[in-house]
Amino acid sequence: MNVYEALADPHRRRIIELVGERERTAGAIVGALGISQPGASQHLKALRDAGLVAVRKDAQRRFYSLRPEKLAEVDAWLAPYRRFWIEKIDALVDHIMGEQ
Repeated sequence: MNVYEALADPHRRRIIELVGERERTAGAIVGALGISQPGASQHLKALRDAGLVAVRKDAQRRFYSLRPEKLAEVDAWLAPYRRFWIEKIDALVDHIMGEQ
């Protein structure tokens, strides 16, 4: 699975947010998502396969953390589009300020 396919799912995006704050156990992720453990495991596997999260084993527990380098690739891909929206927002602000 590639990065964009992995990020297309809202549960996976939520996992990215959670592990972006701090390292989390699989159980903590399950609790935060409110879905079944097998469902969360499938999402975590997809994120690992896409290179977005890393896993660290400690005895029986698994800890997940963000691998930000893959998100940097997405950010670079979005850069041209971000410039487009910034220009539009700047024009809107100029228009609004001109009316006052």
